[in-house]
Order: sequence, then C-alpha cells, then structure tokens
Amino acid sequence: MGEFVIKMPDVGEGVAEAELVEWHVKPGDPVREDMVLAAVMTDKATVEIPSPVNGTVLWLGAEIGDTVAVKAPLLRIAVDGEGESESVAESVKEEERQPLPSPHRGEGARRADEGVSLPSPNEPSAPKEPSPSSDPSGHLLPAGEKGKASTAETRPLASPAVRLRAQEAGVDLRQVSGTGPAGRITHDDLDQFIARGAQPVAAAAGLARKTGTQEIKVTGLRRRIAEKMRLASARIPHITYVEEVDVTDLEDLRATMNAGRKPDQPKLTILPFLMRALVKTLGEQPGVNATFDDDAGIVTRHGAVHIGIATQTPAGLTVPVVRHAEARTIWESAAELTRLADAARNGTAAREELSGSTITITSLGALGGIVTTPIINHPEVAIVGVNKIVTRPVWDGSQFIPRKMMNLSSSFDHRIVDGWDAAVFVQRIKALIETPALIFIEG
Repeated sequence: MGEFVIKMPDVGEGVAEAELVEWHVKPGDPVREDMVLAAVMTDKATVEIPSPVNGTVLWLGAEIGDTVAVKAPLLRIAVDGEGESESVAESVKEEERQPLPSPHRGEGARRADEGVSLPSPNEPSAPKEPSPSSDPSGHLLPAGEKGKASTAETRPLASPAVRLRAQEAGVDLRQVSGTGPAGRITHDDLDQFIARGAQPVAAAAGLARKTGTQEIKVTGLRRRIAEKMRLASARIPHITYVEEVDVTDLEDLRATMNAGRKPDQPKLTILPFLMRALVKTLGEQPGVNATFDDDAGIVTRHGAVHIGIATQTPAGLTVPVVRHAEARTIWESAAELTRLADAARNGTAAREELSGSTITITSLGALGGIVTTPIINHPEVAIVGVNKIVTRPVWDGSQFIPRKMMNLSSSFDHRIVDGWDAAVFVQRIKALIETPALIFIEG
C-alpha cells in the first residue's frame, strides 16, 4: 500500500494560486480514476481537479474558501502498490508537520513553501469538525451528516455550475442519470430531467414557525463579485445620468429585421443596436472608452471597443466581453452576444472571454425597472444601464399618442468624465437610438 499526493495544478495564464470552492470527497472516501475530487476558481473561471488514480482519500489539505498556491499539496490518496516515490511522499508529510501561522481563511494566499494545515502527527488524519454542508441537491445538512452526503457512493458527479442549477431548480441530483465520463451529470442531463416533467422536492405542507439560522461562507465567484463591488464603490466617485429614450422606431425596425432573418442568424434584441450606437458615440468621445489606473494616475484611452455585457448566471454575475465591437455588424454582434452569454451561464467561458473590457453594458431585461444606478466595472470609467421598455402616452404637440419608452441609466467616473461630457455622451446615444437609420450610416 502506497500514497499518492495530489498538488494544486498549474492552471496556466501565469496564475500562482487558486481558491478552493468545492470538495467532492472527504477522508475515508473511495475514489476512482477521473473522478472529480475538487473545484478551484481562478479569477472567474472554475477548474475541476480529477483523480489520476484509484484509491482512498487519506487527508485534505485545505478548506472551502482557502487560497492554495500552485504545487501546494492538496490531498493524499492511499493506493495499491508503491504509490509515489518515498522521497516525494516523505517531503510532503514533512511539509504537513511544519507549524503554520494562524491562517486567514478565504483571503490570505497560501505559499507552497509554507506547507498546508494539518493536525499534529499524534492526531489521526481527519477533517476538522464539519460546518453545515450540503447534500447532492444543494440542501443544507447538519454537521454530523456531512460525511453521509459526500461519500463516493451517494454523491453524484457534477460540476459546481450543474449543482447550483439543480439547487435553484429544487432537483435532487441523485435522481438524475449522468451520461458524462464516470457517470458525471452534465447540463444536458439536467435539462432533460427537468424537461421530462420531474418535480422539484416538495416543501412540507402547513404553516410552522421557523427558528433556524444559516451561515453561508462567501466563496468563489460570489466573493470575487463582493471584492469588485467594494473596490468600485470605495475608489470611484460615481455620477449617474438618466435619460428617457423613445425606442418605438427602433422596436419596429428590430421586428422587421427579425421577421426577415436567415436561419443561421440569431434573433435580435435591443443590445446589438445599443452596441453599434455605443461604438459610433465612442468614436466621437474617446475619453469614455478608457480605463483609469488610479494608483499610477494614468488614463488609457483604447482604440478597440471591447464591450463587457453584464450577465446573470447560476453562479452569480459575470461580464463576458464582446471584443472589437467596432468591427462587428448588428448580426455579428448579436451572434457573439448569444455565444458568450451561453458560455457564461454554462460555466464554459474562457478566462480571456471574461476580462479586458473597456466599457460595460448592463441590462436586467424585462425586470429592468424605471431607473438603476449601475456600478462601474473597475478600472473602466463608464457603464451604460438599460431599463425596461414600457408603452406610455406621449404628447406630440396636439395629442397624446402611445410610444415605447425606455430609460438609459449610465454611470461615469467623475474623476475622468465631467457631468457635461456624460450628458453629451448619453444624448448622442439617445439620438442614434431614436433615429435608428443613423446607426447604419458610416462616416
């Protein structure tokens, strides 16, 4: 009997560490080759760590929310045969026995040369007293039952994104048959299960007082969202400008174009038109298509227009980026929007597709409300918010007529963009949207 040590892999892109967002096993669990053991997050991309061997888990080297350095020991597995070379296994054990400073859970970076947290050599290798965890469907379990729900026999294989979707839909993943490698449940498996009319787990009938509380550790994408929002709020003095826009003619044009679209063309929403209007306006006001390094005191104006599209996903808010929007037609913009939104919601978007934007559009669709105060995506200097379209009576000078109206709520970094320039910027977008033929006129 030997031991196999699995270390935090090098996920590329110069990443030196990653946050542990999910364990799929616990000490004592049997594992098989290609079984997903854990999930880690770098920036906004989630990476699953599979097992390269068959065996039994002996020890876990981190807790959910910990930041683990690349090449740091992550877990040990007992295997048949010799396992890894004795020197490797012993060096890892020696690392584990070294005393560590009190860790700052979920925040401080863990360096490979510091080792990882482990009970003393005289204590059995076992996890700390478990905190409330979740069963395969995502429902919280008491601490004492954590092991029951995470064993290899009962816990189905699925990515974090699939588990979150199942939790929100009230689906117990133990009832879903997986078609992926080693029985792994895919998004398609979950979609087919729901489409067959499978019913969510029913809530208990009747009225009853509830006295329990639930503590949820902020980890993974949610923690990164929180950090970005704190950074933007603390460092950027926002000015928000709201303007009412008549989109009646644009909606008529959009309906006409959708009616005549080709089979391989996507359905047009208002966003591709707004993107083209944004590109034309930024050509006239390049100071808004910029990023601000406030530590160095340098504003960088970008020739390329890389538009971030704030997108709600099962895991939280992400911002996939339509690159070089200035070189895309309405149809090309719509196709890229659809592709990126699907990738973001399925958790398959690449890191480069989730970074590098120079300005952002945010829209809540039909839930867009009357007015919003969007927060700038640091280090950008502007964000354009789309509110919902409503039909209202508008006075045309002699009578009230029904018109489709929409508000644009846009925020600017007031250190870089003056109020006058912000107003001119939004007014130019308004003019293009209200006379949509102008969007297609070049020069």
